[in-house]
Amino acid sequence: MTSRQIELIEQSFQLVKPIAAEAGKMFYARLFQLDPSLRALFSDVDGQSRKLMQMIGVAVGMLRRPNELAPAIAELGRRHAGYGVRDEHFHVVGGALVWTLEQGLGEAFTPEVRDAWVALYDTITSLMQRAASKAAA
Repeated sequence: MTSRQIELIEQSFQLVKPIAAEAGKMFYARLFQLDPSLRALFSDVDGQSRKLMQMIGVAVGMLRRPNELAPAIAELGRRHAGYGVRDEHFHVVGGALVWTLEQGLGEAFTPEVRDAWVALYDTITSLMQRAASKAAA
């Protein structure tokens, strides 16, 4: 990720923070709309929604410290493998995340901001999938 992308993510996340609770709910509503079978993986959607927004906040806060972020993301990947998350789920989650950001940020969700968030999501999912596959091996 470039320093400009990190800056855009940090700035746009400041706009998400005040609507974090609503954004989390929007995300899961969209996720289950895109793939209803994923609902079975979640028993407490409200709690999971809070955890999601907290984790995104942690990741955004650590973007300038990748040596600290990578191990945390790898651990997240190992945990998600244990929950039954499969590689194909990552694409659906990414779609729901981008849609949620677009809805929440409105006009502030420019193509450049979108590309930055997609780059972050691609980086995170790559780390998570690698760690999950190593855990399964």
